[in-house]
Amino acid sequence: MLEQFVTVMPGTLAPALLIMCLSVMLTVGEGRDKPISSRWRLWGLLIGLVAAIVFAALRATAVINQRTFVNYPVLVCAVIVDLLAFAAVLASPAITRDWAKHRALMHMANAVAAVQIALTVFYALPDVILQLTIWVEPDAPVFTSDMLLRALGFVLGAAASIVVAAIFRTMRSTAVRWAFTTAVALMMAILFVQHLTGLMQILQARRMRFTHTMFVTLAWSINHNDQMIMAQTFVFLIPAVASIVAGLRMKTRNVPDLNEAQIRGNKAFRRRAIAAAAWSLVAMIAVTCTLTVGKAATQQTITLSPPEVYALSDGVATIPFSQVEDGHLHRFEYKAADGTVMRFIIIKKNGGAYGIGLDACENCGDAGYYEKDGKIICKKCEVAINLATIGFKGGCNPVPFPYKTGNGQITIQTSDLDALSAHFR
Repeated sequence: MLEQFVTVMPGTLAPALLIMCLSVMLTVGEGRDKPISSRWRLWGLLIGLVAAIVFAALRATAVINQRTFVNYPVLVCAVIVDLLAFAAVLASPAITRDWAKHRALMHMANAVAAVQIALTVFYALPDVILQLTIWVEPDAPVFTSDMLLRALGFVLGAAASIVVAAIFRTMRSTAVRWAFTTAVALMMAILFVQHLTGLMQILQARRMRFTHTMFVTLAWSINHNDQMIMAQTFVFLIPAVASIVAGLRMKTRNVPDLNEAQIRGNKAFRRRAIAAAAWSLVAMIAVTCTLTVGKAATQQTITLSPPEVYALSDGVATIPFSQVEDGHLHRFEYKAADGTVMRFIIIKKNGGAYGIGLDACENCGDAGYYEKDGKIICKKCEVAINLATIGFKGGCNPVPFPYKTGNGQITIQTSDLDALSAHFR
């Protein structure tokens, strides 16, 4: 359960915070007085969610095995729209004030917000949705206590992100506007950095020339993604402090100019302001604990077995049956033509067939597999792989590739491995 929680909560937090922030900054009017474009943000959420579900399904079934093919144009659009949305947030006081006098500007801001929500949800959620594929282990009954705990972890992770965003939203009426606007702008700036980092990763993998400074900056951003997620919540310390200050400044006694009703209103505001700030601090601490203590509790130091030797000549890798017939996992390493170091695994299955594939899968990348208690387990998501399905596409199975058996040996064309080197970049 904890594994699903610490994966789902950080993955859904940024979209939840973004939706909340744009809702606060761009919402005007009530009922019929609201602009028709206010619904566009909801449509952006729905379109992004449906697209993420479809993309995750295509990845899980190996219809799409190169996610960068889709993520590259998405991230190019995202970094541009992030900048436009950032400008819309900074200009939101002017846009929302007397919006009926400049409806076109209001509609443009909502359109940008809708596109940003759609792109952010589409980019962030597929990896979260793919967690659904590991609720049930192969050959295990559907309804088990382990499955229910994984499902509970998934639901709680998504719910926690929504609750955190909802708690921060309570400060919209207790903090001065500039404090909340500053927090929103900083949160969106961090989101822009996250999208830009993803884009730069793809460009670097496509052999784009980076200066030393650019490469070091990219590496730092990749290695500190968890810290950036925490920073997206800690920026709301600004409105939290502003809420406390506003509450404490509210006069509740010995005020001759106020009647009893006004004094009661001031007392209610003070309680609401301090409560909103206190719960916001609790939310920040909860996110921090999830990304530190929670992740530490789920991370196991598992060392993959060292690669074994094999014959490699004239573009053909040869492994004798005698080397891999013991029914255990055997790992091999190969350096592709483009210089990428790859790994592939071989295990003899029941019935005498061999399960052969990359030491990587579509869902979890090149984390690799290890053997425990007679099971082959994905190092990243801890799901046990059905031996019978090794060699077939889909789910968390090793990525398959062509090979031949005969004359007491397994032969693999290195050109087939070269074609799959992107899985290890």
